[in-house]
Amino acid sequence: MCGLVGIFHQSGPVPIDRNLLAEMNDSLIHRGPDGSGLFVDPGIGLGHRRLSIIDLSSGDQPMSNQSGSLTVVFNGEIYNFPDLRTELEGLGYSFRTHSDTEVIIHGWHAWGPECLKRLRGMFAIALWERDTETLYLCRDRLGKKPLYYTILPDGQVVFGSELKALTRHPNTPRKLETTAVEDYFAYGYIPDPKTIYQDVYKLPPAHILTLSRKEKPKLESYWDIVFSNETSLNEHDACAELIQRLETATAIRLISDVPLGAFLSGGVDSSAIVALMAKRSETPVNTFSISFKGTAVDESVYAQEMADRYQTAHKTRNLDPDEFSILDKLASIYDEPFGDSSAMPTYRVCKEARRHVTVSLSGDGGDELFAGYRRYLWHQKEADIRSLLSPSLSKLIFGSLGAVYPKLDWAPRFLRAKSTFQELGMDEEAAFFQSVSASNDKLRHNLLSDALKKTLDGYHPSDILTHHMQTANTESPLLRAQYADLKTWLAGGILTKVDRASMAASLEVRAPFLDHKLAEWALNLTPSLKLQGRTGKYILKRALEPYVSEQILYRPKQGFSMPLTKWFRGALKDRIRTAVFSERMSDSGLFSNQNIEKLIDEHQSGLRDHSTVLWQLMMFDSFLKLNSTA
Repeated sequence: MCGLVGIFHQSGPVPIDRNLLAEMNDSLIHRGPDGSGLFVDPGIGLGHRRLSIIDLSSGDQPMSNQSGSLTVVFNGEIYNFPDLRTELEGLGYSFRTHSDTEVIIHGWHAWGPECLKRLRGMFAIALWERDTETLYLCRDRLGKKPLYYTILPDGQVVFGSELKALTRHPNTPRKLETTAVEDYFAYGYIPDPKTIYQDVYKLPPAHILTLSRKEKPKLESYWDIVFSNETSLNEHDACAELIQRLETATAIRLISDVPLGAFLSGGVDSSAIVALMAKRSETPVNTFSISFKGTAVDESVYAQEMADRYQTAHKTRNLDPDEFSILDKLASIYDEPFGDSSAMPTYRVCKEARRHVTVSLSGDGGDELFAGYRRYLWHQKEADIRSLLSPSLSKLIFGSLGAVYPKLDWAPRFLRAKSTFQELGMDEEAAFFQSVSASNDKLRHNLLSDALKKTLDGYHPSDILTHHMQTANTESPLLRAQYADLKTWLAGGILTKVDRASMAASLEVRAPFLDHKLAEWALNLTPSLKLQGRTGKYILKRALEPYVSEQILYRPKQGFSMPLTKWFRGALKDRIRTAVFSERMSDSGLFSNQNIEKLIDEHQSGLRDHSTVLWQLMMFDSFLKLNSTA
């Protein structure tokens, strides 16, 4: 696992500032503390930080082929590289290392960009083709590994694994993108391809950006989920195939020349991975958990149950949920506003794991592939009801009910009839946006300043979900919702959280559920195998019954959450006021101080629960603070 940076002059062989390239590279030392390297040719500079996982004695980057016609820097792991190496050797290629990086170079020489479709793994790649003077920037199918870029007015391209590398370049734009501010408060993160800065972008998952001195930049997708609508498997066969596919995805992620372990939260997905790891391991699996003793969010007892069953070398770190020492560090980890409070315990468990191992497997992706989130159940039920009426009649009946029903936005979902009525009165895309949004339209309207709202010029963040749901080639409401989550929440929320938290601890995290072959198969399962009654992840739970206890499989789902409501009425009561009324926040011109004060008063009086948006505001202030001192 590594970090990469680069500078490319599209206009011609302009000299590269080697010192600037080195500074950008060194900003990512946490991603690769084991080594660094630079490659500089006229008009192109590549940098790499290495965290050694495979082929510890060689495989340093940047790496070129024997003729020097191709040079690559690469962040990630290619799990099928032994098979690709054998195939390439059969084509006459010789290898100097045992690394997966060299497989990418020879694979590109043999197959060109089609090489990407053969790679099974997680990756961000920058590849320089000397003879054609072309740079290719590539990202893996599901967005496990990040890649940021900007194209400056003079044609210079600056790119890297994290925003902090780009902002080392003096010409990288630093003006805030106002639609991204709106997106942040709508979703809790900034969905791809935007960043918080104008004209700075994330390369979308499954895309390749081609940059040449002879042609205009070209951004293309090389993979997508295709819903085949094939006849569904019966339950027995689906269970058997699921375990076989998950076993394969787990096994290929156990290749490592350094110590390896797994996160074990006590939930379904991490328990599944640990069970299958233990099945293949001759020695106890290293497992790591976080506990919040004495709180409602503590799941350590279930993690310990799995550890005892599979005799893992289990380590639990107890955290005080009122311990805030890393709040300011979060801004430096994520570089742009990131509103998921579970980033705190995620970073903590990564730090604990890194004390013992260099690689850890996780259960990320199980909810997205097998419909584990409660919102999928509600979305399907609402779609079923909506289908019984014409759109106009549905809007008339349920829209009216939603308008007159008492305001219960603060209540638990099962009491939120007003929200349910409102969603039933909407079209499918708008309803799903309301169910996933971190704050509703009215709250954001009151939160943001009039000046900012004018710049939005009619923009609405639901446009992002609408685009993805309408792009999905399926009539199933559930599959459209899963597809949209795959393109937004998974890449922009879950995987961003884990990548930055783990890399800040110099830990590589591998996610078997996000093997693209498993994902293609799972997403094409008939919806009835994912949702049955009120049970989400139905087929996954059925398949895991021989491996995981019924108590773990069928207990109510708990998130990796923090007690925000309590914090902003107690330990963070004063800090939130200091943050949101700071000079930085006022000078930004983005917010309505009067309405924010009302939000705080309502929350701290117990009248409403605004903890989510208050956390987002505090993280936004931390972002501004970090950038004011950068």
